[in-house]
Amino acid sequence: MCNKKNEDRKLIHPEMTVLDVVSAYKQTLPVFKKYDGLAGECICCKSLFKTIHSVSILYGFDLNRLLDDLETAAAD
Repeated sequence: MCNKKNEDRKLIHPEMTVLDVVSAYKQTLPVFKKYDGLAGECICCKSLFKTIHSVSILYGFDLNRLLDDLETAAAD
C-alpha cells in the first residue's frame, strides 16, 4: 500500500509524451540528450509527440530506468 502512494506522487508517467515532459520539466532536457546518444538520433526532434513508453520500445530503452532518470531530473 505504501508503494502505491509513492507511485501516485510520481511526476513522470509512461503515458506522457516527450513534449509533455519537457514542457513541464525543462530540467529533463539533459536526460533526453543523454539518451540521444543511445538512440542514434535526437529524441526531442524525432519523437516529440510519442509517449515515454513508446519511445522506450522504439529505441530499446529500459522503461523503468528512463522513467527513474526523468523523475530524478524533474524533482531537482
